[in-house]
Amino acid sequence: MANAPPVLVVMGVSGAGKTTVARAVAARTGWAFEEGDDLHPAANIAKMHARISLTDADRLPWLSAVAAWIDGRRAAGLAGVITCSALKRAYRRIVVGERPEVRLVYLRGGAELIAERLAQRHGHFMPASLLDSQMETLEEPGPDENPIVVDIGPPPGEIAETIIKLLSCQ
Repeated sequence: MANAPPVLVVMGVSGAGKTTVARAVAARTGWAFEEGDDLHPAANIAKMHARISLTDADRLPWLSAVAAWIDGRRAAGLAGVITCSALKRAYRRIVVGERPEVRLVYLRGGAELIAERLAQRHGHFMPASLLDSQMETLEEPGPDENPIVVDIGPPPGEIAETIIKLLSCQ
């Protein structure tokens, strides 16, 4: 789909700022926003509440739902921004695959900063105790995945502006 509107998948571990940054990008561009966590089956949310790490089998229906949202945007010819941890390359093959207009935006940050953020977050189903598991699972996207990689240190609005600038330069 040459010149198709982009769909961004904002990825990273829990606490990296996916939702905040993705909302800021969507607000600045006027693109639709979807909170990928809202697409998790209830059983996944219950496991995470219980501090049980999800298996690949647990994640498959969720990743399929994320991919379906992306495909809905593509079919309508509309841009969008969705959050999805997409920690493993295999997960990214499901949500990005051979969709040339879909771009990964990787929010990269150190475990210490992310742990500080998680300690300040209240009411989220993903407990801070699962951060180590997420960091161990994380396979950073390689150059062949053509990611937009941004550091999570700056304020979210600045990160959003950086993403939009990098996207427009490519």
